This record gives sequence, C-alpha cells and structure tokens, in this order.
Amino acid sequence: MTIFDFFNILFSIPKTLRFNLHYFPLKTALKLPVFVSHRTFLRELHGMVNLPSQTRTAMVRIGFGDVGHYDRKRSRTIWQVSGIVTFGGTTGIGHGSKISVRGKLTFGNDFNMTAESTIVCAKEITFGNDCLIGWDVLVMDTDEHPLFDKTGNRINPDKAIEVGNHVWIGCKCTLLKGAKVPDNTTIAAGTLLKSAFTGSNQVIGGNPPSVLKSEVNWEH
Repeated sequence: MTIFDFFNILFSIPKTLRFNLHYFPLKTALKLPVFVSHRTFLRELHGMVNLPSQTRTAMVRIGFGDVGHYDRKRSRTIWQVSGIVTFGGTTGIGHGSKISVRGKLTFGNDFNMTAESTIVCAKEITFGNDCLIGWDVLVMDTDEHPLFDKTGNRINPDKAIEVGNHVWIGCKCTLLKGAKVPDNTTIAAGTLLKSAFTGSNQVIGGNPPSVLKSEVNWEH
C-alpha cells in the first residue's frame, strides 16, 4: 500500500460511515461492508442497498482503484440512488464512475468497473458474476425523455438490460435499453449494443454489432 492509498482510505472514513449507517442495521453497518472514497459525491442517498447474507469489511469499494491514464486525484465518483441496488458479493466501482438508480440495479459477485463509466438505471439492469467493465462505458436502460406519437401513446418505454456471467465489456462501449449479453462474452471496445444476443464464448463488436469471433474465452 502506498502512502497515497493509506491517506485515501483514512480520508474516506467519514463518507464510509455515513453510507453504511444510512443503509444498514447497526450490527451490519459497523462491519463497514461498503467503503466509499472521500472523492465520491453522495448526491442522493435514498432507496435501498442489499448485501449478501455473509458480509465482510470493504467487500464493496466505491470510488477507488487506479487507471493510469486518468487522474484519480481529481476524478469524482457520483452516487445518486433512489431505487434498489443489490450487491451479490465482491464489487469494485472505480474512481470517476457514476451510479444513478431509480429502478433496480443488481451486481453479481466479483464485479469490477474500472473507471469513469456510468450506469443509469430507470427500470432494471442486472450483471451476473465475474463481470469486468472497462473505462468510459455507458449502460443506460432509458432514453430519459419520453417520446409520444400523435395519439399520445409513448413510443420509447424503458427496457431492462441483462448482462450474463463472465462478461468483459471493453472501453467506450454503450449498452442501451433492451441489450442482453450472454454468458462468457467479450464486447469489443466502442461497441453500441441495444439488442439481445445469444450463444457464448464469443466476441461481439461493431455498430451495428455482430459476432466477430466464436469459441473465445477471456481472462482477467
């Protein structure tokens, strides 16, 4: 641990205490299962946060990490939650990432979002176990602003996003409402995905996206 890391953890104690005491019963909160960096803006601390039955200190880390080509000293994470967030286990939400939830957001075990990525959840977004999200990724299940036809019917409803187990989403990808990523899949950098794919052990990429390679596996 570097001296920078030591002071980062030390300065993070006030926000860490505030977060845990707000969301969890006292016995759970005192374990500090969620560590929150002091560079995290707790913009909206509402809704509900769920943890697995077995918790441990710092199993969820918000606003930490280090991606070399970003300035983590000036990178601000945002937590804006009025919906339900469920952590299924070890979770890392990297520095500069933005979490905005008024729907239902679920993280599986061993989830890692490296840096400067954004999740906007108005309906439902689910990540399976062992998922890795690169930098500058946007995952959004809503258009935010409704569109109506001439009869007044809404034509762009929110749609859930589902990401399977062992999925790597490369940098600068965009997952929009209705996207479905199957297990054991790699999403190539810069891909725009808004539809459902099937299969496994494949690389999906492009705009519009397609299966670029099959019988492929990835490692951390």
